[in-house]
Amino acid sequence: MTAPQEELLRRAQNGDREAAEALVVSNSGLIWSIARRYFGRGVEPDDLYQLGCLGFLKAVEGFDLDYGTQFSTYAVPKIAGEIRRFLRDDGTVKVSRSLKERSAMIRAARERMTNALGQEPTLQQLSEETGLLPEDIATAETATGSAESIQKRNGEDGFALEDILTDGGMEDSIVERIALKEAISCLSEREQMVIRLRYFHGLTQDKTSKILGVSQVQISRIEKKALSVLRNYI
Repeated sequence: MTAPQEELLRRAQNGDREAAEALVVSNSGLIWSIARRYFGRGVEPDDLYQLGCLGFLKAVEGFDLDYGTQFSTYAVPKIAGEIRRFLRDDGTVKVSRSLKERSAMIRAARERMTNALGQEPTLQQLSEETGLLPEDIATAETATGSAESIQKRNGEDGFALEDILTDGGMEDSIVERIALKEAISCLSEREQMVIRLRYFHGLTQDKTSKILGVSQVQISRIEKKALSVLRNYI
């Protein structure tokens, strides 16, 4: 890792948005190279790139600068995993049983260490505890990350997609969730992307605006319009 990139990583992890943006720009070739692997899956190239940027930013947040591994080694599975998770949520990609089991093991270790340490374990600590390489941890966590989706409260007023649904029984809930999926498919491509990034991937409006290259005000307008359509549809 070059000194300038290491400095940008440190600044980005401390909340420097300009440093994070600079990292995305300087690594755009890497992000595109991974996004190209998924061309022809029914998702626009620009959207795949934007999802790759999201995975890249998550890699920036989770990377342990003191571990000694190459950042790109950790970032690549994060980038690919974010794209695969999006495709998986659409039913295009299936996650293997072994990967799910590895993810569950990592999640249990992270929770156990957090309780013991009183804080989130570093990548190095998690790697030592599980015996897995950082890139293996990145692959498992990203590929099997939950689409907490309809229960996650991301709206500015604490709104969750689940709030659109009724309080019926299990059968009603299944039917309504299917209806919600159909409703989302009726939105424009841009509205679908905003809803997925905000509610399925848990991004703030600010991060969503950076990924889609528009202002936060525009994201807010798109989101409100999309939610209104969903409410009326359901």
